[in-house]
Amino acid sequence: MLTTRMRRLAGLSVTAGLVALLAACGSAPVAPGFYRVERGDTLTKIARDNRQPVQSIVRWNNLSNADSIEVGQVLRVAPPGSAAATPSTASARTRSSAAAEPRGTAAEPAAPPVANAPPISLVWPASGTVVRRFDGKNSKGIDITDTAGTPVVAAAAGTVVYAGNGLRGYGNLLIIKHNADYLTAYAHNRALLVKEGQTVQQGQKIAEMGDTDNDRVMLHFELRYGGRSIDPSRSLPPR
Repeated sequence: MLTTRMRRLAGLSVTAGLVALLAACGSAPVAPGFYRVERGDTLTKIARDNRQPVQSIVRWNNLSNADSIEVGQVLRVAPPGSAAATPSTASARTRSSAAAEPRGTAAEPAAPPVANAPPISLVWPASGTVVRRFDGKNSKGIDITDTAGTPVVAAAAGTVVYAGNGLRGYGNLLIIKHNADYLTAYAHNRALLVKEGQTVQQGQKIAEMGDTDNDRVMLHFELRYGGRSIDPSRSLPPR
């Protein structure tokens, strides 16, 4: 009984660590007084979290359209010349990310890109149109759009280490661990069809495409090696 409980606790710890790693590696830390836009953010929410008028943030950042902000965009959320942003949920997330990562500039990843990663053969996780590609800075994966309910399949065989919606900006999320180095993540699903601890085969249907925690139906797909994002297109077959 004790051994079973210890194994369960160890498994939960590993899962929590992987989710934290996925969140922490999402972007480089930004300077005090600034905020990096995350999935699901609106300018109104960012202004509210930082206790600033929307009009001020629009003016400080020379925004032509208050309704058009992009994931990864860095916004000034404190008056020019101030030492730091007003304490808030948003700035707390930024400090948390900064603590989890080595120091770096606001515009570049803190660590160099992954080099010489061993090859992994993937299949496309969903049909549809790729509307956003990996760039290593603002986009940590690729976005594929299609109709709601489009099958989402495992890009490679592995074990489901996370199935839930506890990571802000990812909606209904699956994380599959393929070996000691590689994992893939599948975000914004309408429905999750597999559970944590379940072994899946390459090409097996694991979810249905949706728009949870997002403003459009799509699959956000990430490939990570040693915890760092790499371009999944290099491991996917030509399309």
